[in-house]
Amino acid sequence: MLSDAKARAAKPRPKPYKLTDSNQLFLLVTPSGGKLWRWNYKYDGKQKCMAFGAYPLISLADARGKRDEAYSVLCEGRDPTVAKKLKIEENIDASRRTFERVAREWHENAKAQWAKIHAADIIRSLERDAFPAFGNLPIAQLTPPLILAALREIEARGSIETAKRVRQRISAVFVYAIAQGIAASDPAEKLGAVLKPLRKGRQPAITDLVPLRKMIITAEQDYARPVTRLALRFLALTAVRPSELRGAYWDEFEDLNGKEPLWRIPSARMKGDLDRKEEADGDHLVPLARRLTGCERSDNQDENRLLGCR
Repeated sequence: MLSDAKARAAKPRPKPYKLTDSNQLFLLVTPSGGKLWRWNYKYDGKQKCMAFGAYPLISLADARGKRDEAYSVLCEGRDPTVAKKLKIEENIDASRRTFERVAREWHENAKAQWAKIHAADIIRSLERDAFPAFGNLPIAQLTPPLILAALREIEARGSIETAKRVRQRISAVFVYAIAQGIAASDPAEKLGAVLKPLRKGRQPAITDLVPLRKMIITAEQDYARPVTRLALRFLALTAVRPSELRGAYWDEFEDLNGKEPLWRIPSARMKGDLDRKEEADGDHLVPLARRLTGCERSDNQDENRLLGCR
């Protein structure tokens, strides 16, 4: 049996020599004075040797522990050297599998089911609120408190609903990671219960014609470029999303001089998944009112009062 005193007192010789311990463990002393732990074993009928490091950085007790661990692997029918290399590669790969990298893989894999504008909104929200906080960390090492801290930052700026959406998207990334064998659990799964609740009740809205007319007149009188005022007027008449208006093309408008003018917003520019958009051809059809010049009266009395026509 080798002792620590013998290992410490070993001197270099012109040729390498061994100081043996139990169960095929030995200390190889080199001519340059190096002392290296080695373990001989047989696998698949072949004699092999496994390195455990240098003495005294690896003590005698540590070397024996490594030998016992390797022997346990051997008893399972696996090659200890190969198992060690695989474990090292697995650890390196895990460190490279950051949240941002996995999230972008998830987004690339799932974006076909969303409209382009919605897919862009999803990745943009992660780039703004998740990646700066923990995007460069290994996804398997993320914890609920770390994710919650990022969500609290979103809440702090008053974006309660955004915080809930970002949590859902983070959780979806973890579901993808679990399926890929990259993560074992979803630390964002239970965080929805501790986020601030959304305000209950109906959202503020103008439902009476008089204050609605006043709001439109105020917008018309505001100091802004003509195109901005026209855009506000068009929003009031169509109630579309601002992003749908900003991205409009002339060829989306049909029969403008006819009896039933129509704005056909392509499904690719709308929010929602493909299943919803495939219904009724998927496009958003917005009926348009006939063009009014000055105070030309309309057949619709509410429209006349809204625009101030008598």
